[in-house]
Amino acid sequence: MDKLNEIFSLQSSLNDGIFKKQDIRAPDGQVLTMSAIHAALERGELGPNGLPNQWLRNYLRALQDECAELDRDLLWKWWSKDKIDLQNARVEIVDMLHFLVSLALTAGLTADEFHRLYMAKHEVNQKRQESGYSKENKNEAENRRIV
Repeated sequence: MDKLNEIFSLQSSLNDGIFKKQDIRAPDGQVLTMSAIHAALERGELGPNGLPNQWLRNYLRALQDECAELDRDLLWKWWSKDKIDLQNARVEIVDMLHFLVSLALTAGLTADEFHRLYMAKHEVNQKRQESGYSKENKNEAENRRIV
């Protein structure tokens, strides 16, 4: 198993374990699972009360909180003699990855699909940099062509 597939698999299992331990239920009364969220995606339950939207929102909030935790640990006083706690910063970054992968899983992405989309978007970003990217020439249609 490659490293990205391993991360996705471990995160899916961790999420399922948390749902079970916290007794988080799906609308059918069963303990929520990532599979139940994927099934809701397949059924097109994409409204504000659908599981995909609810859990994308939950994981996004968690990711934002982890970003805020890292931000609080970083130094901004350029006159200070303090040093960052690099080990803690690294752990916060890994925490961010946990929630980023949960977002990807909730959106129905596999590790392979995530990688494929990353590579396609990377190519767009490279071309933007080569062509003097600015908000004046930004073209969101480039993102919509990534399928």
